[in-house]
Amino acid sequence: MTASVFDHPILSGLLGDEDIGAHFSAAAELSAMLRFEAALAGAEAAEGLIPSEAAEAIAALQERFVADLDALRQSIGRDGVVIPDLVRQWRAALGEHGKHLHVGATSQDAIDTGLMLRLASVLLILDQRLAAIRRALDGLEAGFGAKPLMGRTRMQAAIPITVGDRLATWKAPIIVHQAAVQQMLKIGLPLQFGGAAGTLEKLGDKGGAVRARLAELLQLSDRPQWHSQRAVIAEIGGLFSQITGSLGKIGQDLALMADNGSALIGGGGASSAMPHKRNPVKAEVLVTLARFNAVQISGLHQSLVHEQERSGAAWTLEWMILPQMAIATGAATRLAADVLQSIEDLGDR
Repeated sequence: MTASVFDHPILSGLLGDEDIGAHFSAAAELSAMLRFEAALAGAEAAEGLIPSEAAEAIAALQERFVADLDALRQSIGRDGVVIPDLVRQWRAALGEHGKHLHVGATSQDAIDTGLMLRLASVLLILDQRLAAIRRALDGLEAGFGAKPLMGRTRMQAAIPITVGDRLATWKAPIIVHQAAVQQMLKIGLPLQFGGAAGTLEKLGDKGGAVRARLAELLQLSDRPQWHSQRAVIAEIGGLFSQITGSLGKIGQDLALMADNGSALIGGGGASSAMPHKRNPVKAEVLVTLARFNAVQISGLHQSLVHEQERSGAAWTLEWMILPQMAIATGAATRLAADVLQSIEDLGDR
């Protein structure tokens, strides 16, 4: 049993997304953080800060390390972050090379960079899903675009339009959102690497060179530390909310069109009491997910207030909010493609 609908054993069938949810599993998070450590060791070895043999051993750890999750669960209740005990476990597994792991880094470097690595994969999925939604809309335009439709303002009959006119209002923001996703991927999500207080003091004059090499190895953007400037988190969350908001508009329109007979949606929606009904379930859930993400945005904006050089409170709030927004966005893109592909007819009869 779980309190989250996104990985609930039953409700996740409606509201979850396995592809995106997988990137927020414990295994994915641990793997991404170890990937950071392996790349850091490689960058530091290239700059002569640690032996190359140690970097090779740390890289090889990715293939054989199995975390003690019980120990991590207990330690995070004490430390507030998973990295101190995880570093202890990594170093124990490395033996003599362990002292060369995590050199110059801090917990936030591993955790935030691991998040960026996973979010890059999430954005790739969303790019593909948004492309599928655009194709579905193009198919509807080809099939029904010329049909007449009563335009409605404030939910009242206004003037005649075509189905294509309404489809255009659905498609335009999807194009914008996909371009924003692609731009984020092109620029690269940012590496987080600042050390204890953002100054990389333990690396001396090698700090900038190590950071540049590390960003290149991880295919992330080389930016100065941003551990107390969280605009990138709010920006990503904002994009998630805009995507779900635009899909929610489509869902709301479709639900209303199904009600007035100008849309025939296939694909289920059965009622236990009224077998004749065909409920617009997926369209309705698009509205729900849009409203869910809209609410979460205020929480991410609360987490922008990172006091001084690091905040435990604001940082932890991000962990509670952003993964759910990502999965909600995945569910919305999945459901939108499904419902658009299941439409059997559009337009006034």
